[in-house]
Amino acid sequence: MKIYNTMTNQIERFVPKVANQVSMYVCGPTVYNYIHIGNARSVVAFDTIRRYFEYRGYQVNYISNFTDVDDKMIKQAKADGITVPELADKYIAAFMEDTQALNVQPATKNPRATQYIPKIIDFIADLIAKDYAYEVNGDVYYRARKFANYGELSGQNIDDLEEGASQHVTSSELKIKEDPIDFALWKAAKPEEISWDSPWGKGRPGWHIECSVMSTDLLGDNFDIHGGGQDLEFPHHENEIAQSEAKTGQKFANYWMHNGFVTVGADAEKMSKSLGNFITVHELIKTVNPQVIRFFMATTHYRRPLQYTDENIEDAKTNLNRIKTSFNNLNYRLQNDTNDSSENPELKTSVGDIKSAFVESMDDDFNVQNGITAIYDLVKIINNYLEENKVAVGDLEFLKETLLDLTGVFGIELTEASDVDAQIKEMITARDAARANKNFAESDRIRDELKAQGIILEDTPNGTRYHKEEN
Repeated sequence: MKIYNTMTNQIERFVPKVANQVSMYVCGPTVYNYIHIGNARSVVAFDTIRRYFEYRGYQVNYISNFTDVDDKMIKQAKADGITVPELADKYIAAFMEDTQALNVQPATKNPRATQYIPKIIDFIADLIAKDYAYEVNGDVYYRARKFANYGELSGQNIDDLEEGASQHVTSSELKIKEDPIDFALWKAAKPEEISWDSPWGKGRPGWHIECSVMSTDLLGDNFDIHGGGQDLEFPHHENEIAQSEAKTGQKFANYWMHNGFVTVGADAEKMSKSLGNFITVHELIKTVNPQVIRFFMATTHYRRPLQYTDENIEDAKTNLNRIKTSFNNLNYRLQNDTNDSSENPELKTSVGDIKSAFVESMDDDFNVQNGITAIYDLVKIINNYLEENKVAVGDLEFLKETLLDLTGVFGIELTEASDVDAQIKEMITARDAARANKNFAESDRIRDELKAQGIILEDTPNGTRYHKEEN
């Protein structure tokens, strides 16, 4: 397998620390609001990557955190008239609900920053002891310039960073900091703010330190993959590296992976809460099938920008229906065709070639666009095979298993027949009987009733089949 490593700007062969195991940390949300589809893009992208590792036989230790205390949370909690922990609990529950709707697998662990306060304090104290950090009036700052490789991940020159920082740091901060680019590890508490006791007085952790502490605590001082959105390269991930490597003396993460933005509008503007151009998953799934949203996100390469438009959502719905229709027809034939002809060895060879093409694509930095093309090729084979009068049950089961395996990497749910399907089949049987008796008015009535339920009938030489339209 090969992965594009943001640190080196090269595609590199993936070699895990431990054979057949992957240790992976992906930065999670700050839980002060519902996640928008820009946030969800990162969640879905790395869930798809995780699923493919598992498809290839790796055991994945997948950690994704919740930032459950920061300036935005304090401000929002005050506006809502609740405590910061209450705000965090509300939106962590919403995150779980929304990502479950998108068929995202639960992380191995979801640590919360506030669960790690003692370890964060110890981590900071160690950096002070090593002269990488200093305390001023209850605040603790990291000496960024002391870390020799600062700026390496984001490809930035430290002198340019200093000039930029000087323009954004307040005059009071400039008086306190030794250098404008130094960043906060611990923030002294303001009146009535949530806080914890520390050697430097009451306060709370800075944003960057929490991920260094949680990732190294759960995965070790050095682990395989650190991921997140492109907007986290600087300063968040840059600062994580500086803190972690200064403390441990070891390389922090072996591979850095960053997903592209979700853009909106004709100008392809980045979607973000700060710009006010966001669409929350919580609201979107009320009108669009979550599986369509998942398919839309999972089938674009993780490093490419993803443009959100109604047309692109409609295309995703059409392509997902194409796969689900093939699966439904395959299932229908398995359940209703008693013919058991001899299996077709050429079919297995063709499908084997498709599986090889799928693996070759996905092994190349998770090239999902070529990977989904392989699935479309499999769908063509299935559809062509189902048009034959004689099929083998063994072939049908093989095709079904392969389709489920490949689509599972993308988080696509292809469900078995349910009680609802049984009712539909009864109506199809009644319609077939009406057609045989030339009662076309009744036949049309049943077709229209099913269509109103989102069930589309297809009359084929091998009987009537159906598929369900996605929202």
